[in-house]
Amino acid sequence: MNDQAAVERLIEEVTREVLLRMSLSEREADGSQCDCADGTCVQNCAEKVDRVVRAGADRLSATLGVRPQNGDVAKLIDHTLLKPDASQDQIAQLCYEARTHGFASVCVNPTHVKLSAQLLEGSDVDVCTVVGFPLGATPATVKAYETQQALRDGATEIDMVINVGALKSQDYKPVFEDIGAVVRTAHSGNALVKVIIEAALLTDEEKVIACQLCKAAGADFVKTSTGFGPGGATVADVVLMRRVVGPKIGVKAAGGVRSYSDAQEMIAAGATRIGASAGVAIVAEARR
Repeated sequence: MNDQAAVERLIEEVTREVLLRMSLSEREADGSQCDCADGTCVQNCAEKVDRVVRAGADRLSATLGVRPQNGDVAKLIDHTLLKPDASQDQIAQLCYEARTHGFASVCVNPTHVKLSAQLLEGSDVDVCTVVGFPLGATPATVKAYETQQALRDGATEIDMVINVGALKSQDYKPVFEDIGAVVRTAHSGNALVKVIIEAALLTDEEKVIACQLCKAAGADFVKTSTGFGPGGATVADVVLMRRVVGPKIGVKAAGGVRSYSDAQEMIAAGATRIGASAGVAIVAEARR
C-alpha cells in the first residue's frame, strides 16, 4: 500500500473514531453504565473514574491508570528541566535528585544529554530529550537527525513535537511522515518515542486526529504539552487521549503538574507518565 492510500485509510479511521467519541460522550451524558468487567474502567471510562476520585475515593482497582501509592509516583515522573538558561550545575542537581528519588527519567534539552547520560550511568533512570522543540516546525529529516544525534549522546527516550501547523491545515500526510521518521530512528536504537501534540492549540477533533496519527505511526506515548505553549495538561485532555489510543500506548501529562494531587488526578484520568519540574515536591508531598 502506497503512502497516499495509507493516509486516506487513516483519515477514514479517524473520522470513525471522532464519531465514536461523540457517541460515547452522549451516552455518558445520559448516565449510561460502563460495560467494563476486566479492570480496564480507568482507561475506558476515565471521566467516571475522575468523578469517583473527586468524590473522595482513596484507592481504585485497575490494570492501568491507578492512583499511585506514595512511593510509586516517583517511577512515573520525568524529572524535567528544559529552561534555555539551565546550567551544567543545575543539570547535575537534576540528575542527583533523579537518582535519589528513583524518577523514571530526566528530561533535558539535547545539549545536556551527554552530561546527563554520564551522571546517570549505572542507575535505573533514563535520559529523555526533546526533538523539534518547542514549536514542532522543523522538517521530518531534521527531527530524525536530531533523534539520531540524541541517541549517540546517550538518550533512551525522545519527546518530539508534531507539525502542528500541518495538522491544523488538515494536511495529515506530513504529520504522519514526521512522526514516523522519528519513530523509525528512535526504535532502531531501542529508544521510546513520546509525541507532543500541544493540546492547548487544538480542537477536540484535532486532538483525536493527532492521537490516531501517533498510534498509526508506531509512537510509544502521546504527550499533552511542551510546557512552553498557551496551556498545560488538563484532566479532560488526558481522558480524551487515553480513549483514543487505548490501553497499550502511554499517555504523558506535562505542563502545570505541580502537586501530588495534580499528579493523582492525571493518573486517575489515564496518564502513565508525568512530566514535571516539581518532581521532588510531588514526591515529598506524597510521602507526607
